[in-house]
Amino acid sequence: MNAMDALTPKLERSQRTALLVGIVSLAVCAVYAGGHREQFFHSYLLAYVFWLAIPLGAMAILMLHHLTGGWWGYPIRRLLEAATRTFGLMALLFVPVLLGMSRLYGWVAHPGELASNPDYKFKALYLTPRFFVVRAVIYFLIWLTLAWALNRWSSEQDRTGDPRLAERMENISGPGLVLWGLAVTYASVDWVMSLEPRWFSTIYGMIFMVIEALIAMSFVVYVLRKLAVQEPIASIVTPQQFNDLGNLMLAFVMLWAYLGFSQFLLIWAGNIKDEIQWYMSRAFGGWGAIAAVLIVLHFTLPFLLLLQRGVKRRLGVLSFVAGFLVVLTLVDIYWMVAPAYEKEPKVFVSDVFAVLGIGGVWIAAFLWQVRKMPLLPLKDPRFEGALQHGD
Repeated sequence: MNAMDALTPKLERSQRTALLVGIVSLAVCAVYAGGHREQFFHSYLLAYVFWLAIPLGAMAILMLHHLTGGWWGYPIRRLLEAATRTFGLMALLFVPVLLGMSRLYGWVAHPGELASNPDYKFKALYLTPRFFVVRAVIYFLIWLTLAWALNRWSSEQDRTGDPRLAERMENISGPGLVLWGLAVTYASVDWVMSLEPRWFSTIYGMIFMVIEALIAMSFVVYVLRKLAVQEPIASIVTPQQFNDLGNLMLAFVMLWAYLGFSQFLLIWAGNIKDEIQWYMSRAFGGWGAIAAVLIVLHFTLPFLLLLQRGVKRRLGVLSFVAGFLVVLTLVDIYWMVAPAYEKEPKVFVSDVFAVLGIGGVWIAAFLWQVRKMPLLPLKDPRFEGALQHGD
């Protein structure tokens, strides 16, 4: 019995459980939408942005691995690839966002408000429903094409061991990261920033890139810990390798804090009415309390923990930190999205079930994709160096 055969029953059970939770939760959301349609769409957008962040971040880390050839990426490469193969599902799950545009975005419900103000006429030209849909199609085409190419060549490498395929994946990853960054930037502007169309930030897209990289790295580290008890992962992943993955998590945590603080400092110091309003609604009252929680639990605590070599080399502790960061990322996205609709923090029934619904379906699809390929890219010509890495 090979490694995947031994893991298959466990993965199938987890997949069935996740799918059941997802379907039941989405059914509850659908019933809830009958009497609270607007709130349903608000909750759905929040959950969708959160779960889409994982495959988006996984794609960036995967291409970064192909560019650098770093051995740190080999234990998690299959998990990253499996996550990128869920873009088709996420494109399908985007349909409710399109159906609820008039309830999500004020510029759709009241198109004349921006056009009537000479300061926002250029935004009125950009923020139109038809152009919004066209741009969304372009974003998904970019992500799907990159995912298809990288996974196709990786699968072919498994079959043939052709060393040219590693070079091919490296060559596409450079321009791929540029296209990925552009698509993520414009998608974050379209789907989240335009909830408050009078506000703008030139660093907003970069913040979302880092959020996605952080949650993706945290997610795959958490999953890798669950697989580390099983061969061939058990003999490959060493404390030193987890230490390096922990260092990457630390880098993303620091970059998230740096970009967030830089945006706050520049906008607050500028004290321009159109810019500062976004923070005025998030820095006081209940939203201010959540901001304080994020500073302490999303940055300070993980930062101090991930500085410790002992934490990063102890697989159980590192995976706990990773899982904790995934949860705090949900809080971070909630803090960015929900104040566009609510003056004070409120958790609605639809918030919980939308997160569980989309998450259950996505995790089921992810686990299904994990089962479709070997756990390690053993025929990659660069893998020999990883096997020789000391612990």
